[in-house]
Amino acid sequence: MRHILAGLLLAFIAFAATAEEALPRTETVAVETAAGVTEFAAEIADTDRLREKGLMFRRSLAPDKGMLFDFGQPRMVAMWMKNTYIALDMVFIRADGTVAGVASNTKPHSLDVIGVEEPVLGVLELSAGAAARIGLKPGDKVRHPMFER
Repeated sequence: MRHILAGLLLAFIAFAATAEEALPRTETVAVETAAGVTEFAAEIADTDRLREKGLMFRRSLAPDKGMLFDFGQPRMVAMWMKNTYIALDMVFIRADGTVAGVASNTKPHSLDVIGVEEPVLGVLELSAGAAARIGLKPGDKVRHPMFER
């Protein structure tokens, strides 16, 4: 009986660790534009697994939510919309937190490559129309601890 209980405990621990890894943590990301500061509750995609899945298969994204992709170090980034059901605004962010570019209202399920012509540290995905709503443009600032390393 002890062996069975020990096996069940190990299986539960393994399941809990896998479930924890699969769910990104949520943190506040502040976006500063000429109109002011807007905060978003962003899921943090900072592992290969989380970055690969991104917002795929989601059917909705609230206007105050998003996903922040952390690439660990500045690099050329190519995003796409495969298996993504909702239109998004993609904000490409330099290591110092300044916005390098914005791809607005990206097309769901598209295999088109989306990116900018320079290395970035992160990409903030927001529901389509969010960038226009807050007046977000290149040169604006995104505040999050990943840009303070």
